[in-house]
Amino acid sequence: MTEFGPYLEFVRIQTEMNKLFESLVDLRAPGGGGDPAGAPWAPNVDIREGPDGLVVDVELPGVDPASLVVRVGGGNLTLEGNKLRDSCDQALLFHRRDRAQGTFRRVVPLTAPVNTHRASAMLRHGLLQVHFPKVPNKRGEEVQIPVSTGEESHGGTIQG
Repeated sequence: MTEFGPYLEFVRIQTEMNKLFESLVDLRAPGGGGDPAGAPWAPNVDIREGPDGLVVDVELPGVDPASLVVRVGGGNLTLEGNKLRDSCDQALLFHRRDRAQGTFRRVVPLTAPVNTHRASAMLRHGLLQVHFPKVPNKRGEEVQIPVSTGEESHGGTIQG
């Protein structure tokens, strides 16, 4: 059995570093903020895996479906959109304001091999559900290779 431990740990660290740099880019992006001070916001995400596939649930209350862009590639689900503030907000004095608004971008790593071409998404009651059917994982799978003694008669033999 081949050990991928150090390699997989390197890939995990690289993924975490990519997330960190994406966060830094989002912080510097103009209009990328959720609150008046310009801090970005990102919707909450749950990922669950069942026998049929992977489901990503994303909380998007108040987000206009026309502003929502959902893409998948490179093993990541990318969500972008805009949550506009109510137009009556300027005339009101708020005592507390916790609900995020503004543009957002969220990159979610997919944690299992999935069929991205058969993915579906539905936004209903402020919850976006993206469903990915599973595909068999062929990489990293242990496969036994039969060993011959060289005495069997094969059509092609290796000459050395």
